[in-house]
Amino acid sequence: MTTDTGSEIVLSTRALTKHFHVGGGFAGRPSRVVRAVDGVTLEIRARETFALVGESGCGKTTLGRVMLRLQEPTSGEIVYDGTELTGLGEGEMRALRKKMQIVFQDPYASLNPRMRIEQILAEPLRSHGYGTPAEIRERCAELLELVGLRTQYLRNYPHQFSGGQRQRIGIARALANKPDFVVCDESVSALDVSIQAQVLNLLADLQDQLKLTYFFITHDLAVVRQFADRVGVMFLGRLVEVGTTEEIFARPLHPYTMLLMAAVPRPDPRARGGERPMMQGEIPSPMALPPGCRFHTRCPFARDICRVEDPALQNHAGHTVACHFPLEN
Repeated sequence: MTTDTGSEIVLSTRALTKHFHVGGGFAGRPSRVVRAVDGVTLEIRARETFALVGESGCGKTTLGRVMLRLQEPTSGEIVYDGTELTGLGEGEMRALRKKMQIVFQDPYASLNPRMRIEQILAEPLRSHGYGTPAEIRERCAELLELVGLRTQYLRNYPHQFSGGQRQRIGIARALANKPDFVVCDESVSALDVSIQAQVLNLLADLQDQLKLTYFFITHDLAVVRQFADRVGVMFLGRLVEVGTTEEIFARPLHPYTMLLMAAVPRPDPRARGGERPMMQGEIPSPMALPPGCRFHTRCPFARDICRVEDPALQNHAGHTVACHFPLEN
């Protein structure tokens, strides 16, 4: 976690949506719409780590990819460093991608097994016209040293490394063209706990050294508490709560946030301090969202208004929450 966050907004979204049409085409049946990202508005500040949490399938990864326009948004705005991205052409977007990069979840699947590490690191450099072959080789060596690996590994193939080493290579590739905004998509979830700690420490050191801004996608609340400056909680394509890490963990205001925290296993199951609340029912289908608050079918505190009126994100007690009846702590 960095404490040197700037007030400048690096990236923001306004009413950002990404809908997928599935099915249809058979016997005249209409397609159905999956609302993977459904009206997300947020701001990410310079040199902060903004963590996005939520259950699998809530739209976290889709949001990260749409921010970088690896997937095209259905509607809404994405503003990076004062530039609105959704109207840019392919050439203009390509130039901006030097400054916006991603570290993927699976450190093996994201690396071409037929390419040596030097080729993997050189590929983004060549595609953006970095310099001469000698300068590219020198930069590849610098990148390996930057992530704590020996330069002699440049001649090796991905299968010759451990999972943690491969993720370091993925981080090095993302940093090749000196970006300032990096999406980390579950970038430590595939690693053992001890290796997770090493990679998180590396990311924190790189953030301080290179003045990076992270959009950190994860389902691991323990990692969030250690690593993030601010947290957004996502449920079925929408943000339901946003605040500083300290605020969110000290007094969650949305029932979904509270229930996510209650579901985290405790080191000593005997020290429960009473029964913990549990979510009810099943996650609604993103193709058939319930009316009103989309969490009301699982919320133990839902009332009549929750079943008919969808709450908007509003400021409440220091951070923002989308709930008709925010929890009092």
